[in-house]
Amino acid sequence: MEHMVLLIFSFLVEAVIIWQYSSGLFAPGRSKKSRMIFIGIFYVILFFVAMAGKVWLNIILYFLVNAMFLYTQFKIDIMLAIFHSAIVTTIMGSSEFAVFTLTSWFIPHFLDNAKSGLFIYTLFSKILLFTIINLLLNFFRKTSSRQEDYKENTNFALMLIPVSSIFIMVTFFSIGEKFALTTQMNSMITLSAVFLLGINLIVFGINQYNHQRNIEVTDMQLLLQKEADSAEYYKMLLSQTENRNILIHDIKKHLHSIKLLNDKVENDKINAYICQLLDSSDLKEPVRICDNEMLNAILGRYQRQCVNKHIDFHADIRSGVLKQVSPHDLTSLFCNLMDNAVEAAENIPEAFIEVTAQKKENSPFCVIVVINSCRVAPTYGADNLPVSNKKNLRKHGYGIKSIKKVTRQYGGNLQMYYDEISATFHAIITLKV
Repeated sequence: MEHMVLLIFSFLVEAVIIWQYSSGLFAPGRSKKSRMIFIGIFYVILFFVAMAGKVWLNIILYFLVNAMFLYTQFKIDIMLAIFHSAIVTTIMGSSEFAVFTLTSWFIPHFLDNAKSGLFIYTLFSKILLFTIINLLLNFFRKTSSRQEDYKENTNFALMLIPVSSIFIMVTFFSIGEKFALTTQMNSMITLSAVFLLGINLIVFGINQYNHQRNIEVTDMQLLLQKEADSAEYYKMLLSQTENRNILIHDIKKHLHSIKLLNDKVENDKINAYICQLLDSSDLKEPVRICDNEMLNAILGRYQRQCVNKHIDFHADIRSGVLKQVSPHDLTSLFCNLMDNAVEAAENIPEAFIEVTAQKKENSPFCVIVVINSCRVAPTYGADNLPVSNKKNLRKHGYGIKSIKKVTRQYGGNLQMYYDEISATFHAIITLKV
């Protein structure tokens, strides 16, 4: 019975370690649920095989299971999966052998004399495995572009925790060797060892979680800053339109000045004056798509992009339909929608983008629909919304999050789907305005 409990404990800790190791190095290729199911099923198989006591079979199967887990659940090739599985397998076996050798040399009678010796030995070997894996994780991250400077410093500081745990474990071994402990004291030492391992797992788990959250928050802040800059850009376009109207209003004064120069027969000055007026950006005619000035500036910009990329662009924005949406939210919503649509439709023959916005009759809701050509169906996440398929996931995928944020802010609903028959992608947004 004790042997079975130790096996369950060992495989549980090893599953947590391989999960942390793989998640810290590689981009996931499957959902979190899929990875949890895989590692759960195969480590249960490892447990039952280990009950037979075939050491070499256990080692070979452990290596194969981890290689399959890395290859099928993460975006890496088979050779890299085999390489990392071999590393983890070697470290696992070496840590157990090292602990066994050390206890045999320096404390030869501990496992025989101490009732809880085998349990403490197992905990000691897993803490050593945990320490080495995290050191190795730091080494690989130092050569990766995904590693930030502050992350490295934080990890090395946290590495003091498992190192200190190993020292405490050595102290436990020494106490068990030199003194005859009571059953109560043995239980307390065993429980302390369990707490040590738990602290190691919890601290590093929280550190990984906080690191991921910090990256997401930083990227979201950058996205919000980009959207704020875009809003300022469109405000500048609105200001330019206002300046053009002022110029048109003042055209009589300009004509009067030209007349005065003409009376003096100053042809060169007249020519320079007229050229200056013609070259003024205030006289350039803006595209008129809707009566919302901010949205008109946004869609006008993307219409010009579509012309350059040979994409047919159609827009039907009904009058006054989005007047209660703030300029900043309009920028976040439509810029992200149009960025995704233009990117998906680019380089597709006879590609098109259609944008419509209209009020639903007898309701406080308006419906925004964006339909665009799309060659390949996107990958969907757990919320039935597309997820980025780009290599650097930490720098992509925030456009959909921004769209969701604006939709929630206005008490609306977001639906996105791919129509395989027409090879088009549809985004349907309902806002309460």
